[in-house]
Amino acid sequence: MEKTKVGIIGLGTVGSGVAKLLLDHGDRTARHAGRVLWLEKAAVRDLAKPRGCDLPDGILTDNVDQVIDDPEIEVVAQLIGGIEPARTLMLRLLKAGKDVVTANKALLAEHGPEIFDAARELGRSVAFEASVAGGIPIIANIGQCLSANQITSLHGILNGTSNFILSKMHDGDDYAAAVSEAQRLGFAETDPAMDVDGTDAAQKLAILAHLAFGARVDWGDIPRTGIDTLDVVDVRFAQEMGYKIKLLAVADLVESVSGQGGLELHVSPTLVRAGSPLAEVSGPFNAVRVDADAVGRLLFYGPGAGQMPTASAVVADLIDTAVGRTKLTFQTLELWSNRAARVSAAAYAGARGRFYFRAMVDDHPGVLAKVTQAFGDHDISIASVLQHEATSQGDPLPLVVMTHETTEGAAARACQEITRLDCVRTEPVRMWVRD
Repeated sequence: MEKTKVGIIGLGTVGSGVAKLLLDHGDRTARHAGRVLWLEKAAVRDLAKPRGCDLPDGILTDNVDQVIDDPEIEVVAQLIGGIEPARTLMLRLLKAGKDVVTANKALLAEHGPEIFDAARELGRSVAFEASVAGGIPIIANIGQCLSANQITSLHGILNGTSNFILSKMHDGDDYAAAVSEAQRLGFAETDPAMDVDGTDAAQKLAILAHLAFGARVDWGDIPRTGIDTLDVVDVRFAQEMGYKIKLLAVADLVESVSGQGGLELHVSPTLVRAGSPLAEVSGPFNAVRVDADAVGRLLFYGPGAGQMPTASAVVADLIDTAVGRTKLTFQTLELWSNRAARVSAAAYAGARGRFYFRAMVDDHPGVLAKVTQAFGDHDISIASVLQHEATSQGDPLPLVVMTHETTEGAAARACQEITRLDCVRTEPVRMWVRD
């Protein structure tokens, strides 16, 4: 068989998994590619650092130029995270005539147009299946398999760390204990900020929105709320009412009053009806629910991170690149091109849905009337109210209100008005509800 020589830059957890698949299962990859994917070089910063795989002599190097400047290496898995030096290395690889496979969603979300323009100009391709949802083949399905459809909605659990933490909180742990357990098991970094504050999910949502809708949105402009301020008391109230809380990434194609299409985008903790598929995604797993006009509703579910699931997606991209499929789809899709966006982001204040409110209020007559009046002042209809008795006299009570459908803007204004009431002790908690 002919060989396609492959390079790897970054031999961390995912890179080691890619090397394992290439070295230990070469017969499998050759069968799918029709040629041998030959691991020629793997560049790392520290040669002395222990690796999660056994490499033949001569493969490992601490000189990245041995990968970039080798004319026989045709495709490179660039597996360094963050923005720099990942961006510079990507551009150097493309200029050196390499096709590139990456798992770096932050880089694509931040510099996708620059990188993809460079690849097109140089006649190269960039594959990025592993950048969203790990081992779930969501990029290929949206970009290729569903091309006969107009996708109308994407609802996704896109961050496994947050989902694991929420699962532990549903089991009774408080937030701090759930984070500690996630760190102990390796699901969360020492500093899990980008996972728990919604940044990671927003970056992935920006990529999916571009693929599915042709949107060109800066991930930083996507409204997002993380789970880092979530109180276990809200998890308990949600369970009592038949819901589970998930960090949900939402992209919904909506029509404005003028009839023009817009794209509703946000990432936020959301009450999802217990028993529904997204509600039952537990632990460090990801899921994406796709609604499309021809095929209907689909659910993609699986491990969203981890060494071998992510490595599986990277190697699949290496195979597609070696065969030539990536180049064809890359040229046809014109991702992050200069073409005008097919849809623009809709105003977040106009997004419609139901909401959960919780406020800590004084225990005396007339409080409920004041709170419900605030909702009425903003034309918000109340679906249900839940209030437990105080454990001791004088303690504030949690007052929970579930609304009928309204707008995000009206919900926010009502929340601000309730905060100003003299009977309310703390700023109300507000979350979306998805039935």
